[in-house]
Amino acid sequence: MRVSICAVGRLKKGPEAELIRDYLDRFARTGRQLGLGPADVIEIDERKASTMSEEAALLRKAVPPGAVLCVLDERGKVMTSQDFAAQLARWRDTGRGHVVFMIGGADGLHPDLRAQADAALSLGKMVWPHMLARVMLSEQIYRAATILSGSPYHRA
Repeated sequence: MRVSICAVGRLKKGPEAELIRDYLDRFARTGRQLGLGPADVIEIDERKASTMSEEAALLRKAVPPGAVLCVLDERGKVMTSQDFAAQLARWRDTGRGHVVFMIGGADGLHPDLRAQADAALSLGKMVWPHMLARVMLSEQIYRAATILSGSPYHRA
């Protein structure tokens, strides 16, 4: 099952970009034998949208037909790492070929887009900068693969 992180804005080169690439590369190696991966990041240029509706239209175009859409939203479900891993496994095991995790722009995601999502995930009650949300999500995607593989990376 392919995994994409679709996010508004371009992440410049730096430590956050390096961390994301590292975690997604680790995920590709660990997930391969589990039927998970590869993973990629799809960036939406925020300069091409001046309203949330325009932003939502650009984000919708990035989601392949039949993909699971999971939006990151402060109103979403807070999950443990084990629960997140189990959810990825359920999507994989029900034959879903692609999951897209979507991170909106500075004002969040358009309500219609949130309503169309298959799932909503929260990284907690605090608000995080979008670049850090990408890093945290990338790490959790990798962590999910290690949990499913029985690796000692996750020590909870």
